[in-house]
Amino acid sequence: MPVRDPELDRQRLLEALTLAEQAIGLSDPNPRVGCVLADASGQVVGRGHTQAVGGPHAEVMALREATSNCALVKGGTAWVTLEPCAHHGRTPPCCDALIAAGLSRVVVATTDPYPAVNGAGIARLRAAGVQVDMAPDDIALLARELNIGFFSRHERGRPWVRLKMATTLDGCMAELNGNSRWITGPEARTDGHAWRQRAQAIVTGIGTVLADDPRLDVREVPTQVQPLRVVLDSQARISKDARILAPPGEVLLVHGESSVRTPKFVKSLGLPMRDGQLDLRQLLASLYALNIHEVHVEAGPTLSSAFLDTGLTDECVLYVAPRFMGDGLRMPINSPAALSTPSAWRVIQAQRLGPDVRIRMQHASAS
Repeated sequence: MPVRDPELDRQRLLEALTLAEQAIGLSDPNPRVGCVLADASGQVVGRGHTQAVGGPHAEVMALREATSNCALVKGGTAWVTLEPCAHHGRTPPCCDALIAAGLSRVVVATTDPYPAVNGAGIARLRAAGVQVDMAPDDIALLARELNIGFFSRHERGRPWVRLKMATTLDGCMAELNGNSRWITGPEARTDGHAWRQRAQAIVTGIGTVLADDPRLDVREVPTQVQPLRVVLDSQARISKDARILAPPGEVLLVHGESSVRTPKFVKSLGLPMRDGQLDLRQLLASLYALNIHEVHVEAGPTLSSAFLDTGLTDECVLYVAPRFMGDGLRMPINSPAALSTPSAWRVIQAQRLGPDVRIRMQHASAS
């Protein structure tokens, strides 16, 4: 059996994670996976990441590259960021492909939570005589983070909800008339598009659509898959000329079940109302049924507050601009916490983007 080299395993897994990032905006709703493949001497001969739905997975892409390099992989090692699949979906099982290639060892960053896999891939490899080693916890955490919505959907039964907000130093999200263009600079706005790219659905409210007439698509970073744009519009007030309805990408209008009229120019969904607002839990259940893993909320103060008040927000991406607005729209939080109450949020990253600062926070219940 191959000798373990923990430092080499770490290096190759980090390289595989970098490859997996190339599947963002490409492989959805399949998980983002990367694979590095070495021959029996330890020489890297193949690399790959998951392709678009129906296309090859990371392991197959790496094996294909090795074949194109005329490399022999028998007795070699594969480093993969997610347990190789063990079921026949749109493509054959990756664990079978690795076994057929004659690999001696596979290093896995983390197990796959999908019920049809969830340990079955590792078990099949080991049953075939392949040595399977698991990554250390810090690498496993990075692999989960890359597919955080995929894990949330299969482990918690609902999508991962990420709330994006931009505020001034005094907490204003928009002018009194609702205008929010632009609180932050171009660097922060480009970064915001990268977070849109990670999601399979972007949720906003009719207030933002009427005030800003946004497109809410991914433009500032390359992508092959546009997220579903979801507009919460309880009274179905949207205009057929709204820019958010323009291609590329699809739009889903979510209205109240008792709305008087339903627009014919956009796909729509009726949901029950709760306390005068659309039921956000039912919204997430509907998006779950549509195979949505990550939900990106980009809305005004009222809808942003609703997601926070209902406890449905797992992560906040907050952009803070170095300016004061004075009179402006702030979030009307309905369930404030006293300073003596421990915060349910923890900062996981702070980064400067041009003149602005991005702060990422995750809720304790999502850990």
